[in-house]
Amino acid sequence: MKGILPDEGDPNAAHVPKSTDKMMQVAKNTENRSHLTNRLFPTPNKPDPMPADLAFLFTKITPEQMIYMWNVLTLIFVTQCLMVIGYAAALRFFPDHWWTCTLTFGIPFSYIAIQNIYIDHDVMHGATFPRFEWQKYITHCFSDFFSLPWEEFVLEHNRHHASTVDLLVQGEFGWDPEEFQYALQQWSDKWYHYLLTIPWIPVVHFFGLNDTGALFALEWYMHFPDEGTGGKCNKEFWTKWVPRRLKHSAFVASLWACIWLLGTYPLGRPLSEGWRFMFTVSFFARVGFSLAWIFITNFTHSLPWNRFLANDPARTWPLLHSIMAVVLGGRHRWNEMLFHDVHHAFPNAVGTLSQRGRFHGWEKVHDAAAEVLHRGIWKPNGDEPTEMQKQQRKRSVLMRSTKMNSK
Repeated sequence: MKGILPDEGDPNAAHVPKSTDKMMQVAKNTENRSHLTNRLFPTPNKPDPMPADLAFLFTKITPEQMIYMWNVLTLIFVTQCLMVIGYAAALRFFPDHWWTCTLTFGIPFSYIAIQNIYIDHDVMHGATFPRFEWQKYITHCFSDFFSLPWEEFVLEHNRHHASTVDLLVQGEFGWDPEEFQYALQQWSDKWYHYLLTIPWIPVVHFFGLNDTGALFALEWYMHFPDEGTGGKCNKEFWTKWVPRRLKHSAFVASLWACIWLLGTYPLGRPLSEGWRFMFTVSFFARVGFSLAWIFITNFTHSLPWNRFLANDPARTWPLLHSIMAVVLGGRHRWNEMLFHDVHHAFPNAVGTLSQRGRFHGWEKVHDAAAEVLHRGIWKPNGDEPTEMQKQQRKRSVLMRSTKMNSK
Protein backbone atom coordinates (compact mmCIF):
# COMPACT_ATOMS: atom_id res chain seq x y z
CA MET A 1 0.00 0.00 0.00
CA LYS A 2 2.80 2.40 0.89
CA GLY A 3 4.42 1.73 -2.50
CA ILE A 4 1.43 3.08 -4.46
CA LEU A 5 1.27 6.42 -2.62
CA PRO A 6 2.20 9.51 -4.66
CA ASP A 7 5.66 10.13 -3.15
CA GLU A 8 6.99 6.59 -3.52
CA GLY A 9 8.69 7.25 -6.86
CA ASP A 10 7.26 7.92 -10.33
CA PRO A 11 3.85 6.21 -10.44
CA ASN A 12 3.85 6.33 -14.25
CA ALA A 13 7.11 4.42 -14.60
CA ALA A 14 6.85 1.01 -16.24
CA HIS A 15 8.95 -0.71 -13.56
CA VAL A 16 6.51 -0.09 -10.71
CA PRO A 17 5.39 -3.57 -9.51
CA LYS A 18 1.67 -4.26 -9.53
CA SER A 19 -0.32 -6.25 -7.03
CA THR A 20 -3.14 -8.55 -8.07
CA ASP A 21 -5.26 -7.29 -5.14
CA LYS A 22 -7.66 -4.51 -6.13
CA MET A 23 -7.12 -2.72 -2.83
CA MET A 24 -3.37 -2.52 -3.56
CA GLN A 25 -3.69 -0.98 -7.01
CA VAL A 26 -3.98 2.52 -8.41
CA ALA A 27 -6.97 2.47 -10.76
CA LYS A 28 -5.69 3.68 -14.15
CA ASN A 29 -6.28 2.86 -17.78
CA THR A 30 -3.66 1.59 -20.22
CA GLU A 31 -2.40 5.16 -20.71
CA ASN A 32 -1.77 5.57 -16.96
CA ARG A 33 -4.75 7.92 -16.68
CA SER A 34 -7.61 8.04 -14.18
CA HIS A 35 -10.84 6.33 -15.21
CA LEU A 36 -12.70 9.17 -13.50
CA THR A 37 -10.93 12.31 -14.76
CA ASN A 38 -8.55 11.05 -17.49
CA ARG A 39 -5.65 12.69 -15.60
CA LEU A 40 -2.21 11.16 -15.27
CA PHE A 41 -1.35 10.06 -11.77
CA PRO A 42 0.62 13.13 -10.66
CA THR A 43 4.23 13.00 -9.50
CA PRO A 44 5.14 15.11 -6.44
CA ASN A 45 7.61 17.90 -7.05
CA LYS A 46 10.11 17.07 -4.32
CA PRO A 47 12.81 19.78 -4.22
CA ASP A 48 15.94 18.64 -6.07
CA PRO A 49 18.54 19.68 -5.16
CA MET A 50 17.16 19.93 -1.64
CA PRO A 51 17.58 23.43 -0.10
CA ALA A 52 19.05 23.46 3.39
CA ASP A 53 16.01 25.24 4.84
CA LEU A 54 13.63 22.53 3.56
CA ALA A 55 15.69 19.43 4.30
CA PHE A 56 14.22 18.96 7.79
CA LEU A 57 10.73 18.66 6.32
CA PHE A 58 11.73 15.63 4.23
CA THR A 59 14.05 13.96 6.73
CA LYS A 60 12.88 10.64 8.17
CA ILE A 61 11.92 10.97 11.81
CA THR A 62 14.26 9.36 14.32
CA PRO A 63 13.51 6.31 16.51
CA GLU A 64 13.50 8.62 19.54
CA GLN A 65 10.82 10.78 17.93
CA MET A 66 8.76 7.69 17.09
CA ILE A 67 8.92 6.48 20.70
CA TYR A 68 8.02 9.97 21.92
CA MET A 69 4.86 10.05 19.80
CA TRP A 70 3.75 6.62 20.99
CA ASN A 71 4.41 7.74 24.56
CA VAL A 72 2.14 10.75 24.00
CA LEU A 73 -0.56 8.48 22.57
CA THR A 74 -0.23 6.19 25.60
CA LEU A 75 -0.46 9.19 27.93
CA ILE A 76 -3.69 10.25 26.21
CA PHE A 77 -5.20 6.80 26.81
CA VAL A 78 -4.18 6.78 30.48
CA THR A 79 -5.61 10.29 30.89
CA GLN A 80 -8.90 9.23 29.31
CA CYS A 81 -9.18 6.27 31.70
CA LEU A 82 -8.42 8.45 34.72
CA MET A 83 -10.98 11.03 33.59
CA VAL A 84 -13.71 8.37 33.35
CA ILE A 85 -12.84 7.07 36.83
CA GLY A 86 -12.80 10.65 38.14
CA TYR A 87 -16.22 11.29 36.60
CA ALA A 88 -17.64 8.22 38.34
CA ALA A 89 -16.11 9.38 41.63
CA ALA A 90 -17.61 12.86 41.19
CA LEU A 91 -21.07 11.41 40.62
CA ARG A 92 -20.61 9.16 43.64
CA PHE A 93 -19.79 11.99 46.02
CA PHE A 94 -21.92 14.72 44.43
CA PRO A 95 -25.04 12.92 43.17
CA ASP A 96 -27.12 16.09 43.30
CA HIS A 97 -24.84 17.94 40.86
CA TRP A 98 -25.16 15.76 37.77
CA TRP A 99 -24.90 18.57 35.21
CA THR A 100 -21.92 20.17 36.93
CA CYS A 101 -20.05 16.87 37.19
CA THR A 102 -20.97 15.83 33.64
CA LEU A 103 -19.99 19.06 31.90
CA THR A 104 -16.80 19.37 33.95
CA PHE A 105 -15.88 15.90 32.71
CA GLY A 106 -17.44 15.97 29.25
CA ILE A 107 -16.02 19.12 27.67
CA PRO A 108 -12.36 18.29 28.50
CA PHE A 109 -13.03 14.67 27.47
CA SER A 110 -14.23 15.80 24.05
CA TYR A 111 -11.19 18.06 23.77
CA ILE A 112 -8.75 15.25 24.52
CA ALA A 113 -10.54 13.08 21.95
CA ILE A 114 -9.57 15.68 19.33
CA GLN A 115 -5.95 15.38 20.47
CA ASN A 116 -6.31 11.58 20.27
CA ILE A 117 -7.12 11.68 16.56
CA TYR A 118 -4.40 14.17 15.70
CA ILE A 119 -1.72 12.12 17.44
CA ASP A 120 -3.12 8.97 15.77
CA HIS A 121 -2.71 10.72 12.43
CA ASP A 122 0.82 11.82 13.34
CA VAL A 123 1.81 8.33 14.44
CA MET A 124 0.50 6.49 11.37
CA HIS A 125 2.51 8.79 9.08
CA GLY A 126 6.02 7.99 10.25
CA ALA A 127 5.84 5.86 13.39
CA THR A 128 3.36 3.25 12.24
CA PHE A 129 4.45 0.34 14.41
CA PRO A 130 4.40 0.70 18.20
CA ARG A 131 7.29 -0.23 20.46
CA PHE A 132 5.05 -2.58 22.44
CA GLU A 133 2.31 -4.70 20.90
CA TRP A 134 -0.29 -3.69 23.51
CA GLN A 135 -0.05 -0.07 22.38
CA LYS A 136 -1.86 -0.81 19.12
CA TYR A 137 -5.02 -1.61 21.09
CA ILE A 138 -5.23 1.79 22.81
CA THR A 139 -5.02 4.05 19.75
CA HIS A 140 -8.74 4.83 19.35
CA CYS A 141 -10.68 2.52 21.68
CA PHE A 142 -12.87 5.32 23.11
CA SER A 143 -14.13 6.37 19.67
CA ASP A 144 -16.92 3.79 19.39
CA PHE A 145 -18.10 0.43 20.73
CA PHE A 146 -16.69 -1.30 17.64
CA SER A 147 -13.91 -0.16 15.29
CA LEU A 148 -11.04 -1.14 13.01
CA PRO A 149 -7.86 -2.66 14.42
CA TRP A 150 -4.83 -0.37 14.27
CA GLU A 151 -3.28 -2.17 11.28
CA GLU A 152 -6.42 -1.79 9.20
CA PHE A 153 -6.90 1.78 10.39
CA VAL A 154 -3.49 2.55 8.88
CA LEU A 155 -4.24 0.50 5.78
CA GLU A 156 -7.54 2.19 4.95
CA HIS A 157 -6.02 5.62 5.52
CA ASN A 158 -3.23 4.82 3.07
CA ARG A 159 -5.90 3.64 0.63
CA HIS A 160 -7.42 7.10 0.97
CA HIS A 161 -4.07 8.69 0.05
CA ALA A 162 -3.54 6.36 -2.91
CA SER A 163 -7.00 7.10 -4.33
CA THR A 164 -7.31 10.82 -3.58
CA VAL A 165 -4.24 12.86 -4.47
CA ASP A 166 -6.11 16.06 -5.36
CA LEU A 167 -8.06 17.26 -2.33
CA LEU A 168 -11.11 18.16 -4.38
CA VAL A 169 -11.37 14.97 -6.48
CA GLN A 170 -12.18 12.05 -4.23
CA GLY A 171 -11.55 8.52 -5.45
CA GLU A 172 -9.82 9.72 -8.60
CA PHE A 173 -7.52 6.70 -8.72
CA GLY A 174 -9.59 3.99 -7.08
CA TRP A 175 -12.04 3.47 -4.26
CA ASP A 176 -11.58 5.88 -1.35
CA PRO A 177 -13.05 4.57 1.93
CA GLU A 178 -14.01 8.15 2.86
CA GLU A 179 -15.95 8.96 -0.31
CA PHE A 180 -19.38 9.10 1.33
CA GLN A 181 -18.34 11.83 3.78
CA TYR A 182 -17.08 13.94 0.87
CA ALA A 183 -20.13 13.26 -1.27
CA LEU A 184 -22.32 15.02 1.26
CA GLN A 185 -20.45 18.28 0.64
CA GLN A 186 -19.51 18.03 -3.04
CA TRP A 187 -22.39 16.39 -4.88
CA SER A 188 -23.59 19.62 -6.48
CA ASP A 189 -22.34 23.05 -7.53
CA LYS A 190 -25.41 24.86 -6.16
CA TRP A 191 -25.19 26.19 -2.61
CA TYR A 192 -28.86 25.58 -1.77
CA HIS A 193 -28.45 21.87 -2.51
CA TYR A 194 -25.97 21.67 0.35
CA LEU A 195 -28.65 22.70 2.79
CA LEU A 196 -30.04 19.21 2.32
CA THR A 197 -26.82 17.28 2.94
CA ILE A 198 -24.23 19.28 4.89
CA PRO A 199 -26.26 19.17 8.15
CA TRP A 200 -25.93 15.38 7.96
CA ILE A 201 -22.10 15.48 8.10
CA PRO A 202 -21.81 15.81 11.90
CA VAL A 203 -24.61 13.25 12.28
CA VAL A 204 -22.89 10.52 10.24
CA HIS A 205 -19.61 11.21 12.04
CA PHE A 206 -21.29 11.04 15.43
CA PHE A 207 -22.80 7.64 14.65
CA GLY A 208 -19.47 6.21 13.52
CA LEU A 209 -19.05 6.80 9.79
CA ASN A 210 -15.46 7.96 10.14
CA ASP A 211 -12.11 6.19 10.23
CA THR A 212 -12.41 5.19 13.90
CA GLY A 213 -16.14 4.45 13.99
CA ALA A 214 -18.25 1.30 13.87
CA LEU A 215 -20.14 2.10 10.65
CA PHE A 216 -16.88 2.84 8.88
CA ALA A 217 -15.42 -0.47 10.11
CA LEU A 218 -18.38 -2.35 8.63
CA GLU A 219 -17.94 -0.50 5.33
CA TRP A 220 -14.24 -1.42 5.24
CA TYR A 221 -14.92 -5.06 6.13
CA MET A 222 -17.27 -5.32 3.15
CA HIS A 223 -14.42 -4.27 0.85
CA PHE A 224 -11.33 -5.86 2.41
CA PRO A 225 -9.67 -8.28 2.06
CA ASP A 226 -10.27 -9.03 -1.61
CA GLU A 227 -11.91 -12.33 -2.44
CA GLY A 228 -9.73 -15.20 -3.60
CA THR A 229 -9.52 -16.78 -7.03
CA GLY A 230 -12.88 -17.77 -8.41
CA GLY A 231 -14.78 -15.88 -5.72
CA LYS A 232 -13.36 -18.03 -2.93
CA CYS A 233 -12.60 -16.75 0.55
CA ASN A 234 -9.30 -14.86 0.82
CA LYS A 235 -6.63 -17.32 1.97
CA GLU A 236 -5.55 -15.02 4.82
CA PHE A 237 -9.03 -14.06 5.99
CA TRP A 238 -9.33 -16.63 8.81
CA THR A 239 -5.64 -16.89 9.69
CA LYS A 240 -4.66 -13.21 9.66
CA TRP A 241 -7.50 -10.71 9.47
CA VAL A 242 -10.18 -12.34 11.63
CA PRO A 243 -7.86 -12.96 14.63
CA ARG A 244 -6.68 -9.32 14.53
CA ARG A 245 -10.23 -8.06 14.39
CA LEU A 246 -11.38 -10.32 17.20
CA LYS A 247 -8.51 -9.29 19.50
CA HIS A 248 -9.10 -5.60 18.91
CA SER A 249 -12.88 -5.92 19.27
CA ALA A 250 -12.48 -7.93 22.48
CA PHE A 251 -10.26 -5.23 23.99
CA VAL A 252 -12.69 -2.46 23.01
CA ALA A 253 -15.66 -4.43 24.36
CA SER A 254 -13.79 -5.05 27.63
CA LEU A 255 -13.07 -1.34 28.00
CA TRP A 256 -16.70 -0.36 27.54
CA ALA A 257 -17.82 -3.20 29.83
CA CYS A 258 -15.62 -1.71 32.56
CA ILE A 259 -17.19 1.70 31.95
CA TRP A 260 -20.65 0.10 32.20
CA LEU A 261 -19.69 -1.47 35.54
CA LEU A 262 -18.37 1.87 36.83
CA GLY A 263 -21.84 3.24 36.31
CA THR A 264 -23.54 0.60 38.43
CA TYR A 265 -22.60 -0.44 41.98
CA PRO A 266 -20.09 2.41 42.58
CA LEU A 267 -22.97 4.83 41.92
CA GLY A 268 -25.54 2.83 43.81
CA ARG A 269 -27.29 1.65 40.66
CA PRO A 270 -28.25 -1.88 39.57
CA LEU A 271 -26.29 -3.67 36.86
CA SER A 272 -29.04 -3.02 34.33
CA GLU A 273 -28.52 0.76 34.54
CA GLY A 274 -24.83 0.86 33.63
CA TRP A 275 -25.79 2.10 30.17
CA ARG A 276 -26.65 5.51 31.61
CA PHE A 277 -23.04 6.19 32.59
CA MET A 278 -21.57 4.44 29.54
CA PHE A 279 -23.68 6.35 27.03
CA THR A 280 -22.76 9.67 28.66
CA VAL A 281 -19.04 8.87 28.34
CA SER A 282 -19.59 7.71 24.75
CA PHE A 283 -21.55 10.86 23.88
CA PHE A 284 -18.69 13.21 24.79
CA ALA A 285 -16.11 10.92 23.19
CA ARG A 286 -18.12 10.91 19.96
CA VAL A 287 -18.39 14.70 19.99
CA GLY A 288 -14.60 15.03 20.17
CA PHE A 289 -13.79 12.31 17.65
CA SER A 290 -16.43 13.65 15.25
CA LEU A 291 -15.07 17.20 15.43
CA ALA A 292 -11.53 15.97 14.78
CA TRP A 293 -12.56 14.00 11.70
CA ILE A 294 -14.71 16.84 10.39
CA PHE A 295 -11.66 19.11 10.55
CA ILE A 296 -9.26 16.56 9.02
CA THR A 297 -11.54 15.23 6.28
CA ASN A 298 -14.47 17.51 5.48
CA PHE A 299 -12.94 20.94 5.96
CA THR A 300 -9.60 20.23 4.31
CA HIS A 301 -11.21 18.56 1.28
CA SER A 302 -13.88 21.18 0.65
CA LEU A 303 -13.83 23.75 -2.15
CA PRO A 304 -15.06 26.67 0.04
CA TRP A 305 -12.24 26.06 2.52
CA ASN A 306 -9.55 25.94 -0.16
CA ARG A 307 -10.93 29.07 -1.80
CA PHE A 308 -10.79 30.72 1.60
CA LEU A 309 -7.15 29.67 2.00
CA ALA A 310 -6.38 31.01 -1.47
CA ASN A 311 -7.13 34.52 -0.16
CA ASP A 312 -4.35 34.17 2.44
CA PRO A 313 -6.31 34.12 5.71
CA ALA A 314 -3.07 34.55 7.66
CA ARG A 315 -3.15 38.16 6.50
CA THR A 316 -6.88 38.84 6.48
CA TRP A 317 -8.02 36.62 9.38
CA PRO A 318 -5.14 36.47 11.90
CA LEU A 319 -7.51 35.87 14.82
CA LEU A 320 -8.69 32.67 13.17
CA HIS A 321 -5.21 31.16 13.55
CA SER A 322 -5.12 31.87 17.26
CA ILE A 323 -8.62 30.51 17.95
CA MET A 324 -8.16 27.32 15.93
CA ALA A 325 -4.75 26.72 17.49
CA VAL A 326 -6.50 26.56 20.87
CA VAL A 327 -9.31 24.33 19.56
CA LEU A 328 -6.98 21.83 17.91
CA GLY A 329 -4.23 21.83 20.53
CA GLY A 330 -1.56 24.10 19.07
CA ARG A 331 -0.52 25.95 15.95
CA HIS A 332 1.39 22.90 14.74
CA ARG A 333 -2.00 21.14 14.47
CA TRP A 334 -3.49 24.10 12.62
CA ASN A 335 -0.72 23.75 10.01
CA GLU A 336 -2.32 20.44 9.07
CA MET A 337 -5.48 22.32 8.14
CA LEU A 338 -3.56 24.99 6.24
CA PHE A 339 -1.33 22.66 4.21
CA HIS A 340 -3.29 19.46 3.84
CA ASP A 341 -2.50 19.56 0.12
CA VAL A 342 1.23 19.31 0.93
CA HIS A 343 0.46 16.37 3.20
CA HIS A 344 -1.40 14.60 0.36
CA ALA A 345 1.47 15.16 -2.05
CA PHE A 346 4.05 13.79 0.41
CA PRO A 347 2.23 11.43 2.82
CA ASN A 348 5.42 9.42 3.40
CA ALA A 349 8.28 11.84 2.77
CA VAL A 350 6.82 14.68 4.88
CA GLY A 351 4.14 12.86 6.86
CA THR A 352 1.90 15.22 8.78
CA LEU A 353 2.61 18.90 9.26
CA SER A 354 1.51 18.66 12.89
CA GLN A 355 4.04 15.89 13.48
CA ARG A 356 6.86 18.00 12.00
CA GLY A 357 5.77 21.01 14.04
CA ARG A 358 5.97 18.96 17.22
CA PHE A 359 9.75 18.63 16.77
CA HIS A 360 10.71 21.70 14.73
CA GLY A 361 8.20 24.37 15.78
CA TRP A 362 5.03 25.40 14.01
CA GLU A 363 6.45 28.55 12.39
CA LYS A 364 9.43 26.84 10.79
CA VAL A 365 7.15 24.14 9.40
CA HIS A 366 4.62 26.74 8.23
CA ASP A 367 7.25 28.68 6.29
CA ALA A 368 8.75 25.52 4.79
CA ALA A 369 5.34 24.23 3.68
CA ALA A 370 4.58 27.63 2.13
CA GLU A 371 7.83 27.41 0.17
CA VAL A 372 7.03 23.88 -1.03
CA LEU A 373 3.62 25.13 -2.12
CA HIS A 374 5.18 28.08 -3.95
CA ARG A 375 7.50 25.75 -5.88
CA GLY A 376 4.49 23.70 -6.96
CA ILE A 377 3.73 20.41 -5.25
CA TRP A 378 3.20 18.47 -8.50
CA LYS A 379 5.52 18.17 -11.49
CA PRO A 380 4.05 19.46 -14.76
CA ASN A 381 2.91 16.56 -16.95
CA GLY A 382 0.93 18.27 -19.71
CA ASP A 383 -2.47 17.97 -18.02
CA GLU A 384 -4.66 21.02 -17.48
CA PRO A 385 -4.39 22.46 -13.95
CA THR A 386 -7.15 21.26 -11.66
CA GLU A 387 -9.29 23.62 -9.59
CA MET A 388 -7.16 22.71 -6.58
CA GLN A 389 -3.93 23.56 -8.40
CA LYS A 390 -5.34 26.93 -9.45
CA GLN A 391 -6.23 27.72 -5.85
CA GLN A 392 -2.77 26.59 -4.70
CA ARG A 393 -1.05 28.87 -7.20
CA LYS A 394 -3.18 31.87 -6.22
CA ARG A 395 -2.54 31.24 -2.56
CA SER A 396 1.23 30.76 -2.91
CA VAL A 397 1.57 34.05 -4.83
CA LEU A 398 -0.33 35.93 -2.10
CA MET A 399 1.70 34.27 0.66
CA ARG A 400 4.98 35.09 -1.06
CA SER A 401 3.84 38.71 -1.58
CA THR A 402 2.88 39.00 2.11
CA LYS A 403 6.21 37.59 3.20
CA MET A 404 8.18 39.99 0.99
CA ASN A 405 6.17 43.01 2.18
CA SER A 406 6.77 42.12 5.82
CA LYS A 407 10.55 42.27 5.43
